[in-house]
Amino acid sequence: MTQKLALITGASRGLGAAMAEQLALRGWHVVAVARTVGGLEELDDRVKQARMPGAGGLTLAPMDVTNEDAMRHLCRSLHDRWGGLQFWAHTAVHATALAPAPSVDMKDLDKSIATNLRATAFLITMIEPLLRAGTGSAMFFDDPVAAQKFGAAYGASKAGQITLARNWQAESARIGPRVLVETPRPMATAVRARFYPGEDRSPLIAPKEEAARLIALI
Repeated sequence: MTQKLALITGASRGLGAAMAEQLALRGWHVVAVARTVGGLEELDDRVKQARMPGAGGLTLAPMDVTNEDAMRHLCRSLHDRWGGLQFWAHTAVHATALAPAPSVDMKDLDKSIATNLRATAFLITMIEPLLRAGTGSAMFFDDPVAAQKFGAAYGASKAGQITLARNWQAESARIGPRVLVETPRPMATAVRARFYPGEDRSPLIAPKEEAARLIALI
């Protein structure tokens, strides 16, 4: 395999979509995973409309990261078709409605744990062999919002996700794969709008700009 392969989980909007687009325009083949079919199709349209010489391609995978059977099948397909993976960026996240800690909705908490923590743990077990085979890197994204008020369900599950990622980072430091845990700059995304309603978004970084910075770290 000569073309580099990237897997972006949570690729339909925000940072995930921006990273998928930027990688594809740089010649990578990108497997873009998200629940929102429309968002994936818009991503594909943007890449094609750019008409960038030497651009790579996209494989759209409309599926939920919490569906373990689907994720297992996807990873098996990546192995059978490409043999390995050079990059995985995990941007899929469930951002809950704002609520004080004593008023956390248990269904919301369960969904946050399922998406932000359990799915991440399962994906690591499935993707780690692909990254080893492809001498690849994984990237996770810390979020300072997680420690702020009114975001208890999101914050607890996101903190658990990053703890898991940092454990894997420490364990694989010498033997690989390379694991990166980055803190993106404040961006104009739907997730941020949920936690900062009414915020002046003009000073915020565009996801496309932040994606370019993060890709340079691979």
